[in-house]
Amino acid sequence: MSNLLTIETGPDKGAILHFGDPIKEQRALAAGTAWADLSHLEIVAIKGVDRLRWLHDLTTQHLETFTGGWTSGLILDHLGHIEHQFLMFDDGETAWLIVDVDRATALIEYLKKMQFMMRVEVRDASKEKSLIRVPGFADDLGGPYQLVDRGAIPEFDGATQVGIWALEAERVAAMRPRIGMETDHKSIPNEVNLLNKSVHMNKGCYRGQETVAKVHNLGQPPRKMVLLHLDGSEVDLPAVGADVERDGVKVGFIGTVARHYELGNIALAVIKRNVDTNTQLFVSGIAASID
Repeated sequence: MSNLLTIETGPDKGAILHFGDPIKEQRALAAGTAWADLSHLEIVAIKGVDRLRWLHDLTTQHLETFTGGWTSGLILDHLGHIEHQFLMFDDGETAWLIVDVDRATALIEYLKKMQFMMRVEVRDASKEKSLIRVPGFADDLGGPYQLVDRGAIPEFDGATQVGIWALEAERVAAMRPRIGMETDHKSIPNEVNLLNKSVHMNKGCYRGQETVAKVHNLGQPPRKMVLLHLDGSEVDLPAVGADVERDGVKVGFIGTVARHYELGNIALAVIKRNVDTNTQLFVSGIAASID
């Protein structure tokens, strides 16, 4: 393990990038025979009889009648900008919210401010539980997942352990956005392909809903998330946040960049809505085309 490359910064800080053969790992992931240790991610536990009704009111997801299992959601600010993104597992007693590295503290602070008289208890459970990506074909959440006691990693006979390289390449190809990568301070869910996914379109009021509904009804979000194919002749890949340009003018920014085992160099980008899909784009001098 000491010879493996550990990610030092970013939302996957502390995780293993790959285990020696990222192409083999990606193929195993696509075949449903891969697993991954995601214990670097942070976990917020919410216990109490009011937890689902409370989270229903605070988040973009319909949780009031949630019967348990896995889902995802967002918390928006009053203008509809994305503030928090989470995976959630409810076991009938506790809702476990999984977030990226260094995001649990801010989420807990917000939740405790909104607790009021609700019968809920909020705590950081990052040292209690770990997230595991178990073998199986990828679902809409990037799973299948399993929540386990920290340190109690199951045995997956015959399965290949994969690192973040493979997982992120699969996520980019599937166009699943990640907070802080495909979002900035003004991102709304409509721009990043989250409506009818992390955002339930038939539920009651929540903070930021007015913006989401208005933009949805007009059908004109100011920006859109796209999958870019990058010129593979360049060795270096653009950095997260690099400008996407058309004719020398900035039209958006790059989120996650990945080397995919079939698609080559790909990236998620958020660009202006009116950019035509046939337009030639450039990122850090690298030619890019919209999928």
